[in-house]
Amino acid sequence: MQSKVYMFDLHVAEKKNNKQNKLKKLMEIDDFKNIFNKDDITAIKIHFGEKGNDGYIKPTYVRTIVDKLRENQVKPFLTDTNTLYTGMRKNSVDHLNTAIYNGFAYSVVNAPIIIADGINSQNYENIEINKKHFKSVKIASDILEANSMVVMSHFKGHVLAGFGGALKNLAMGCAPAIGKREQHEVWPEVIEEKCVACGLCIENCPKNAIKLIDNIANINLEKCIGCGECVNVCTSDAIKMDWEVEIRDFLEKISEYAYGAVENKKDKVLYINFLLNITPDCDCAPWSDHPIVPDIGILASRDPVALDKASLDLVNKQKGFKSSKLKSNFKSGEDKFKGLNPKIDNEAQLIHAEEIGLGTRNYNLIEI
Repeated sequence: MQSKVYMFDLHVAEKKNNKQNKLKKLMEIDDFKNIFNKDDITAIKIHFGEKGNDGYIKPTYVRTIVDKLRENQVKPFLTDTNTLYTGMRKNSVDHLNTAIYNGFAYSVVNAPIIIADGINSQNYENIEINKKHFKSVKIASDILEANSMVVMSHFKGHVLAGFGGALKNLAMGCAPAIGKREQHEVWPEVIEEKCVACGLCIENCPKNAIKLIDNIANINLEKCIGCGECVNVCTSDAIKMDWEVEIRDFLEKISEYAYGAVENKKDKVLYINFLLNITPDCDCAPWSDHPIVPDIGILASRDPVALDKASLDLVNKQKGFKSSKLKSNFKSGEDKFKGLNPKIDNEAQLIHAEEIGLGTRNYNLIEI
């Protein structure tokens, strides 16, 4: 059976069809009306962006969703969880300051921000799922306690997942630091003969887990969080991971955590993917690189698997920018995220999510 995925493109010729008004129309689709009930406390799961990053979803788009929910007497709040790595979103105080710095102030978005896993990422519950990799997963308590949810995801590349969309936003974004660590259990290894001792991996490691010993990078796996940033920045391909086993397991773990994040909500979640400014890196980076393809549009569905699959297909239909980080696959129809990270099976997270019953890859794209 196909899941419905709704899409509007970016062609605008008059005020009534600007992006904000198109988002309003999206929220008025009959298929979405029964998701939210009067007095629902509704989590809007969003990524606030790291300081220095400007690829995240615009606060004005979030305001449009907030106002539509308020019209229906719903009580929305914006939320995310604290990061595993060292940065400007490691604890709730820094996280809130970063969100406001990036434009998510109450006066702009018309809703409060609640960091769902508490000040130091200790506010979570174990949710039983009984899947391949996890019997239970750790989900932030304030997300669990919400009656319904809107998951707003910036669709873009990712060094380990291939791409990040609704599934990754659920999996990493709804988990406390300890849950992120459970998903990230992939371990890099240095190929000594290729290491040129340039120090880029040391400069970019968020946990200071790498140092030079006899002019060769050495990774302290007790400190390592498996984020893959060293692999991403190494210009001599001197750091490798087990792409066949560990990375596939990582992608399947993402799917299982995503399943746990919405286990208690079932038909009470709306997913919206923004295929704008499709960058090669996650919004967790303190920068935003050149987009890999042109802007495409905004998609919405009640099925996160169908939504991510449709988003992936639309990205791959585009011609890639040769001025971007793409290494290959510039032609229409070629896998753009494999053009960034050729060793990653980009469909693995979707396949496993379908297998465990989170959704289907079979979709009907409806243009509005």
